Amino acid sequence: MRKRWYLVPIGLAAITLLMFVGGQVVMHLWNWLLPPLFGWHTLTFWQALGLLVLSRILFGRLGGHGPGGGRWRRRWEEKQENLTPEERERFRQGMRSRCGWGSPPASTSSASGETPQ
Repeated sequence: MRKRWYLVPIGLAAITLLMFVGGQVVMHLWNWLLPPLFGWHTLTFWQALGLLVLSRILFGRLGGHGPGGGRWRRRWEEKQENLTPEERERFRQGMRSRCGWGSPPASTSSASGETPQ
């Protein structure tokens, strides 16, 4: 198998280009929107790049789900498969009551509108 040493400089150039473009995009969007709307200060390129890195640290990946991104979904599906039909229906009812999905629960009052005693 051949060594692909030529990919290293291409990768470094691509990373540098993406960082430059990302910093420019953040800087221009910030300086275009926020100072006129809210009176905030404009950003330099390095501040915009720092903001981009900070958002990456705080909010995670900038694109796609990496390896293991579906791990949570697989675990959830395994749990759901192991539930009995009664447990599954109880779970659905609980989600409906918490989230407001589906029709409201049936009322306990009589059809004539009188309250039971």
